[in-house]
Amino acid sequence: MRVRCEISDIDLYGDSDEPIDSVCARCARCGHEVETYGRSDASVRRSLVTMREECPKDESNFYVADEA
Repeated sequence: MRVRCEISDIDLYGDSDEPIDSVCARCARCGHEVETYGRSDASVRRSLVTMREECPKDESNFYVADEA
C-alpha cells in the first residue's frame, strides 16, 4: 500500500550542543514519526525507508513524501 508521510524540518542535537538541521517524517495512517539528520532529498528518502523498517503495525507499505 502507498502511504503518504508529512515531512517537516526540525533541529536535532547530536554529541554537541549545536542543533543539526534534520527532517521528521510522520505517517498519515498511524502517526508514527521518524527523524533523520540532514535536510537533503537523500535524508527524506532515508526517513521514508526507515519508516517502512520501523512500522509499528509491522506492515510493508511504500511510504512517499506528501506534496503539500
